[in-house]
Amino acid sequence: MREQVVCKTTDLEPGEMLASYFGKQNVLICRTSDGEFYAFRNQCTHQGAPLDKGMVCGATTEESTPGDYHYCRKGEIIRCPWHGREFDIKNEGRMLANPDKKLPGFKLRIEDDEVIVYK
Repeated sequence: MREQVVCKTTDLEPGEMLASYFGKQNVLICRTSDGEFYAFRNQCTHQGAPLDKGMVCGATTEESTPGDYHYCRKGEIIRCPWHGREFDIKNEGRMLANPDKKLPGFKLRIEDDEVIVYK
């Protein structure tokens, strides 16, 4: 089994993300608002934008109207910096607009204060 420490748990506050490497692969480490960690390829499925240049945000609710946005799931959505595509961190990186598409993910575990990605 291949594994690598990609960051420390203290490197990310809830609702943040950062880019790291697993071997030669650029990975995006996300920490959701409830403190859970996730890892995905740091590349949008649309045109390859570096997702770490985007933001972790929430999703709009059905009550939203133009110019009056209501959000839920704060700290659980990755928004692409180039075209605004949104991916659900807690649901395998699935795209909100098309759940059949998702970000390639990585397995990870936490040991002491280290975030370890593995195959």
